[in-house]
Amino acid sequence: MNTKQGHPYDSYFQILGPILQSKLEEFAVLGYGTIGKMELWTFLTQKKWKKFKEGIRIYELVSDILSVKVGDYMNFATVEAYKAPDLFSELDSKELKELLHTKNEID
Repeated sequence: MNTKQGHPYDSYFQILGPILQSKLEEFAVLGYGTIGKMELWTFLTQKKWKKFKEGIRIYELVSDILSVKVGDYMNFATVEAYKAPDLFSELDSKELKELLHTKNEID
């Protein structure tokens, strides 16, 4: 149940901050240091917790966070990147040349 107000578990974000940070540090040790806290949270809310459980306990959320595998996150991130709009496809050749500052005449 993803509403415009956000995910039902968003109220736990601050409380779970240290656990999220711990998982990010684990990812960094494995060579994935560029993943941010909000990116991990997005993975959790959109993938792991897609179906929310009424009356979930904090220890269950902590367990879910600690059980995230870097491969699962990277698969999610890759799919999301492919879903993102291609910004260059919306530009015509003149706009693209202006953006890239090519030396050819723009006319």
